[in-house]
Amino acid sequence: MLDRAYALSGLTLSEIARRYGQTPPPDLRRHKGWIGQLLEMALGARAASRAEPDFPHLGVELKTLPVDPTGKPYESTFVCTAPPGGLAPTWEESWLRRKLSCVLWIPIIGRDAPGDRVVGGAVRWQPDVREEQSLRTDWEALRALLVGGRLDEISGRRGAVLQLRPKGANASDTSWVLDADANWVQEQHRAFYLRPKFTQELLTRALRTQ
Repeated sequence: MLDRAYALSGLTLSEIARRYGQTPPPDLRRHKGWIGQLLEMALGARAASRAEPDFPHLGVELKTLPVDPTGKPYESTFVCTAPPGGLAPTWEESWLRRKLSCVLWIPIIGRDAPGDRVVGGAVRWQPDVREEQSLRTDWEALRALLVGGRLDEISGRRGAVLQLRPKGANASDTSWVLDADANWVQEQHRAFYLRPKFTQELLTRALRTQ
């Protein structure tokens, strides 16, 4: 898998797409998952959206990361959904921890048309003690708000390295949940995201140790 990932470095997404008989979309507004799906195909990922890494036989999750030419991430990185009634009781059992236990990061350079974007050098990363503690602290704090129904206290400003933000095709993607006063309310689906500053720092550390 790593050899395949390294071999993609320097190729445009159009060049990779042609190998699989695909045509890059003109933009990503209606094709947000296209880049990740293309690279999963190229690397042989199996897990799709299940609660396990993309490469379960290796225990490795694949994450693409849009970056500028200097390697600075453009945006937060989606990790996994956060259903209020489906969150694990502990960090050790959490879906988010499983997803981030070992990640193959593939930078995608540029913001031109999707087919013109270039694949950067792959980076294999595992959280060190400090990074895992930061993730755990944020996850536990955000989980407490979500499970406790304190929905009005959740915003993109919460969390040092993690964010809990709405996730869905549109604002009508909602679920009925209990708020802090035990009233049923409709809430948009939420998901965990890594902040750009965190992904930039972890890439820098991983590159130093590769």
